[in-house]
Amino acid sequence: MSEDIYQDIAQAYAAAAEKAPGLKSRFTAARFDPAAVTSVADLSRLPVMKKEELLKIQRENPPFGGFLASDLKDIGRIYVSPGPIFEPALSGGGGHGLDLLFKAAGVGSGDIILNTWMYHLVPAGLLFDEAAQAAGATVIPGGVGNTELQAQIIVETGVTSICASTAFFLTLAEKVIETYGRDAWKVKSAFLGGEMGDWMAKRRRIAEDYGVSTWAAYATADSGLVAYEDGGEGYLVHPDRVVQICDPVSGEQVGHGEPGEVVVTARDATWPMIRFGTGDSAFALESNADGSVSRLSALQGRVGAAVKVREIFVYPRVVEEVVIATPGAKAAQAIVTRENDRDTIRLSLVLEEGADEQAGREAANEAFKLHARIRADDVAIVQSLPENAPLIVNQKDG
Repeated sequence: MSEDIYQDIAQAYAAAAEKAPGLKSRFTAARFDPAAVTSVADLSRLPVMKKEELLKIQRENPPFGGFLASDLKDIGRIYVSPGPIFEPALSGGGGHGLDLLFKAAGVGSGDIILNTWMYHLVPAGLLFDEAAQAAGATVIPGGVGNTELQAQIIVETGVTSICASTAFFLTLAEKVIETYGRDAWKVKSAFLGGEMGDWMAKRRRIAEDYGVSTWAAYATADSGLVAYEDGGEGYLVHPDRVVQICDPVSGEQVGHGEPGEVVVTARDATWPMIRFGTGDSAFALESNADGSVSRLSALQGRVGAAVKVREIFVYPRVVEEVVIATPGAKAAQAIVTRENDRDTIRLSLVLEEGADEQAGREAANEAFKLHARIRADDVAIVQSLPENAPLIVNQKDG
């Protein structure tokens, strides 16, 4: 890891603290001087900030919790992640570094990419779109759904690459082959969303069954691209990120090869995510001399309480919001399972005696959709829940 990155971090975050009162308060509380950072050891004196903490700070001081270190006129977009958490994005292309993924895959000029990631609120669709264009490719902004139309688009425009969740990629591939025949399938590569369990085995089957090379990246709305596949094992860390693997409780860096929480610091401090805990668990496949990560393993799961459901992290706070918004609700719980290769989430709702059950179901459904931005598969009225029952129960295998 070049010492230059720590010099840049020191300068950038010292300047950012003068513009962002929330960031300055964080530094002051930790007695941390960003200008004195010369190494990862210096950086590690700052406690890790969890995503849940950022959510709390933003709720108390919306929209950015005092962490915006640039003028609003320089912000091109505001993304909204579940919580909601607001993430400003500067004007400009490159997809926050995701263009490196397309270049590593050899995708660029002459390629036509169907991008099926969501373009609304969350950054996935727009970031993949910007990144593919920055790499020189032509993008069709497909979004999710409209399977028959998108299959027709794939065939008639000569799509060579698809960005999609693994499940939706399979749906599109089967629809093309079913409707137009195997010879109509010309797609050569796929950029897929990560899953737990047997995802790598599923990718190998996709490569064999459909003749595509599959690629993935590890990115967050807060930090943009963190690491990306380059043909080697795991993920190559973005050169403008300092990635550490830390104990999720103490925040101390763990030894090489030991699993822990992925903690990211970006070189740029416009949206100053310094020592930011992603809540994801991984381990270092390769480390720099200072112990920071140069190559990251595949994600091992979540270290926090959030559960990933159909590519969206659902937080316990969402279930709390359901109870608040539902007339007569006393308690609720979300249970996540995986059925027929699909994530399923069901709500159990406890109502006061005499409360309208149908109105309760409808209100709970709407509140859940509003705060989680995915639909619950079912809302069941139950007589009670165990005392201190967790708000979210993850029963997915793997």
